[in-house]
Amino acid sequence: MATFPIEEPQWNSAPAWKLPGWAEPIMVASILVGSMIITRRHNFRIFDRRRQYNLLDDDPDFESTRSSDDMLSRDRMVGNEGDDSSIDSMSTMKNPPKRRRCCGMNPDLAEVPVLDRDVLLDYYLRLLSMYEPSLECGVSKTAIWDVAQDHGLAVLEFEQFSWLSFLWPVHERDVQQWFMHGHQTFLTVLNRSYALIHIPGTVGFIAWYYYAAPSFNTFAVVRRTMTLTNLFAFIIFIFYPCMPPRLLPPEYGFLDSVGRNNAQSVWMSGKYVNALAAMPSMHFGYAFIIGSTFIYHSGVFRRTLETGETRRSKPWALFYVLLAIWYPAWILTTIVATANHYYLDAMMAFFVVLVAYLCNRVFLGFLPLEDLLHWCLRLNKPVPTTGDKMRRKSAS
Repeated sequence: MATFPIEEPQWNSAPAWKLPGWAEPIMVASILVGSMIITRRHNFRIFDRRRQYNLLDDDPDFESTRSSDDMLSRDRMVGNEGDDSSIDSMSTMKNPPKRRRCCGMNPDLAEVPVLDRDVLLDYYLRLLSMYEPSLECGVSKTAIWDVAQDHGLAVLEFEQFSWLSFLWPVHERDVQQWFMHGHQTFLTVLNRSYALIHIPGTVGFIAWYYYAAPSFNTFAVVRRTMTLTNLFAFIIFIFYPCMPPRLLPPEYGFLDSVGRNNAQSVWMSGKYVNALAAMPSMHFGYAFIIGSTFIYHSGVFRRTLETGETRRSKPWALFYVLLAIWYPAWILTTIVATANHYYLDAMMAFFVVLVAYLCNRVFLGFLPLEDLLHWCLRLNKPVPTTGDKMRRKSAS
């Protein structure tokens, strides 16, 4: 068994001022609105009667439009070389068909089959039957709580007694105790960091990188990796509920410092929040993605740059490298010191992010559905503005 202190943890810090519930939503909304203004398309009017839904993609912005999904190339629907009849016939059609290559085939979106309602209902019922044992177990909240607690204690024992124990020479409990005795002001800062950085910081990063990325393809890789990381983590949360250290019985030596400091995030409170989702740590997973992106953006470890991208000055490159190291390290210190995660949670987040990055192109399989939706609504796909600044500089 793992070794734990006998006395309950003590922290004499007075609760800090609680952030109003409306503050975080205002922060996130401000970031989103501000990024929309900064990255908007100039000289563009929403209500323009001259614009028509064009499936041929023969507008000047076609190249930038297709940049987000060039993994599935479009068929320009031209006939044999030198034969212009097919082009003329297509150009006279009001809503000509649109094609994409998918699995070696060129499906016509005008002839996409629609699943029968009864078939969809049967598939849905079969899907529910797969999770029937889990739903029966989920009726008992106490049972899930006990299982999650056992998993949390198993993580502690693995960190102390497995062959990988050398990776964690300082236990999570000792880290929190160090902050609680003589460094309480710093712990209060970490409590605020845990609540405020995760969601507003991540949203701010996405908004910034949409503007700063050298191309939309590069931005899309980061976005898809984050999305797939979320999906993988959600699956793990379902099949491996894990209690964070702060929720373990007091005799195990951990304290919920975030709750003690009234520093809870409005996004992480309420009855619809899963408190037993410690493994993996999404805080560290996002931080690792952001840090890796900063490393890439610095250009230090890249011999060649993307089209239109210029080599950054040494001070800026050093800034991005230091930020890439500091941010994940800060988040790791935060999640451990506040007893919200184990070391192993961060380690698992690293592997989840790695797998998500290697598999992020799986989302490109939804491009035919995206095209179908645009075809049904008679809409053109928005042209991304990512990289516009670099293209303008290279053109000038």
